[in-house]
Amino acid sequence: MSDTPYSLAELMICAAAEAFAADGEVLATGIGVLQRLAASLAMRSSNPALMMTDSEAYMVGEPVPIGPRGAYRPQLDSWMGFSRIFDNVWSGRRHALVGPTQIDRYGQANISCIGDHAKPKTQMLGVRGFPGNSISHANSFLVPAHNRRVFVAGEVDVVASVGYNPARLARGWSLDEIDIRLIVTDLCVMDFQGPQHQVRIRSLHPGMSAAAVQEQTGFPLHIPADIPTTAAPTAAQLALLAELDPHNLRASQLKDNPPGVR
Repeated sequence: MSDTPYSLAELMICAAAEAFAADGEVLATGIGVLQRLAASLAMRSSNPALMMTDSEAYMVGEPVPIGPRGAYRPQLDSWMGFSRIFDNVWSGRRHALVGPTQIDRYGQANISCIGDHAKPKTQMLGVRGFPGNSISHANSFLVPAHNRRVFVAGEVDVVASVGYNPARLARGWSLDEIDIRLIVTDLCVMDFQGPQHQVRIRSLHPGMSAAAVQEQTGFPLHIPADIPTTAAPTAAQLALLAELDPHNLRASQLKDNPPGVR
């Protein structure tokens, strides 16, 4: 551990980076600032075999720092256009870390709209690549604000991605073919390793309790008898984050940039 103070955003990035640690050579995709930093941190530390793009059409030998690049030039290894991206997606050799607007007890996610699809209260992105991604490769979620508007009591308003819901599985599919790894929030880390793929609290961030997490979640969680505290970022991880995010964009991703120990 590091004696250096760290932010909640940095704690979440380091926790989310663990999602990629055992992946080996797969394409890591982080959609969002914290998500991209988590994938980049994993490539620079726990899993150097990870593949990443420059967010355009090239594979890079090292993660590209976020924000204005100045004199930095990406270390280009090879070309990866859309056709090669889709080959990776369909073959399962990809792990996406995304930030859905709603998540339900099954891990079904929504990025499309809030309310009735025919007349939504809020229109968002549409389902984008979520349907194909969720049946083709591993996915993890990073949620900056853990509350009941995100972790909803019923099904999400629009099922944009497949989860552990037997009622919605396509013919010939089994729940064992769904691969949702981690959910990292500002309160805790969760996974789907509870009974019958129930969402389980995996670790609690410093100062958080299981009761507080359950209170902010719209469905019952599996709460183990012993829950570890989420590991603090190491000095080495914090140094890497300073390189990967030289403009400290991570500090603006959570309201008021709270400290990691609350």
